[in-house]
Parts: sequence; C-alpha cells; structure tokens
Amino acid sequence: MPELPEVEVVRRGLERWVAGRTVAEVEVHHPRAVRRHLTGREGFIGTLTGRTLAAAHRRGKYLWLPLAEDDGAPVGAALVAHLGMSGQLLVEKPSSPDEVHLRARFRFTDGGRELRFVDQRTFGGLAVEETAPGDGDGLPARLAHIAIDPLDPGFDEAGFTAALRRRHTEVKRALLDQTLIGGVGNIYADESLWRARLHGSRPTDRLTRAQVADLLDGVRAVLGEALAQGGTSFDSLYVDVNGQSGYFSRFLAVYGQQDRPCPRCGTPVVRESFMNRSSYSCPRCQPPPRRRRSAP
Repeated sequence: MPELPEVEVVRRGLERWVAGRTVAEVEVHHPRAVRRHLTGREGFIGTLTGRTLAAAHRRGKYLWLPLAEDDGAPVGAALVAHLGMSGQLLVEKPSSPDEVHLRARFRFTDGGRELRFVDQRTFGGLAVEETAPGDGDGLPARLAHIAIDPLDPGFDEAGFTAALRRRHTEVKRALLDQTLIGGVGNIYADESLWRARLHGSRPTDRLTRAQVADLLDGVRAVLGEALAQGGTSFDSLYVDVNGQSGYFSRFLAVYGQQDRPCPRCGTPVVRESFMNRSSYSCPRCQPPPRRRRSAP
C-alpha cells in the first residue's frame, strides 16, 4: 500500500496539473470506485460537475481537493481520494488510450489533460465529503482524527514523545498507528527503526526521550530521502500522476533485504512475522529487548 512519500508525490502532481481547474464531465466506470460516496454514483457526478478543484492536500495516506465555485468561493466539501493497494491518479492526454483498469475519469472545461482514477484491485476509492468548519485547508471531517506527519511544520515533537512514552505497546505498532503519527507504513517503519537502532518490539513506555528523538530523526530522514526518489515502487502499481515509478527501493537498508548484509555492520538481515506481514531488522544493530521478568 502506498505510504506517505508515494501519496505526497501524487499530491504534488495533482497540485501542478489539476488544482485550479473546473470539472466539465465525470465518468464512473466501476461502482466500487465511489462506494464511499453517500449519495451514490449519480450524486458523485452531479456534485463535482461544474466545480473547481482547489489546492491539493494530504493527511497521512489520504488526498483531498476542496471544491469551489467559479469565483473561488469554497462550497464546504472536498474530493477525497484513497489509493488503497493499487489505486493510481493519472493525468493523461484525452487522446491517450483508456487503461485496462480505468475506474473514473474527470474532464475539464479547459479541454486539456484529464484526470483518471485507475485501480486494479478496487480497494481504493473516491468520494465527496463535507469539510471541517473553519479549517483553512478544507480538511474533510472524516480525516480529522488522522495525525499529521513529522515532515509537517506543525508536528508537535514534544507532544508525540509524551504520547508515545505513555503507551503500553511495541514501538513498531505505535509507528503504524495513524492517530499517533500520520503516513508511516510498514516499509518506512522498518527503515526508520533501523536508523534509530531500535527493534520493533521495543516497549514504548521504556523508550528514553533521546531514543524517541533518534527515532523521529530516522523517520524524517527516511521519508525525505524517499520523497527525493519519487517514493518506493516494487511494481508498476505505484506511480506518480505521469505514470513514473519511484526509485527508493534501491536504497532500502533492511526492508525486503532478508539474508543480505546490513549496510552498517554486515550482519545478515532477518525477517520476522508481524501482524500478518513482515518486519526486517539487523539482529546486531537492533537487538530485541530483554523480556521483563515476571514477579515471583
């Protein structure tokens, strides 16, 4: 599933190619593409037709573009997109052939490039949702519980540190909790933990403030480097709005590197089962925590 860097790359593409344009026509080719829209397919089309899509925003792994009148006045709603496992938002010339898994199409009044939602596995989706009153970015109310990410200037490092150390869970589970820290998924959690020299099963309530600071430094460094490489693409499903893959997979230290030498110490990377998925770590750089002794 796309994580913060991949979704941010798409957001930047939408900001460049879509923001500020007015929708002339909407096509929905598969009902699952708009299953989260409360008034169904026809309501989705009717709500968007004639509306201007304002600046593109992201919260965690969600994208949204607030809707506006022709004069730029907000209407209190936004087009929300979640890419799911295989969703793509592509900007294509109208003359370009339809993709095999094309689910929705947006044409614009300027007659230029159209926006297409392509989704092979149909786990992603689009919807128009009400925005939170008074929010300057037009944040959809349903996304208000998702925490901002550590690349956001408004990220509260002290608040995150305190909240993390209050929890009684494993540090990797905490990193994947979108109500605590936004946008971090399995790939970047493993990479960040490796940089901070922390095993994913380390209890959060036993982390020092210095360790949390190292962890945040690792998260920021990994996310920033992944963004610079266009994200991580393991197959053709993870692409930007122009269909280009990201190249951060070439720089992964531990994720997916089972039995390969750790870039830091040379010890073979190990794979462990974690929440029906995999965790990767260096057993020397990231030793598992000692088990707490039970009371006699």
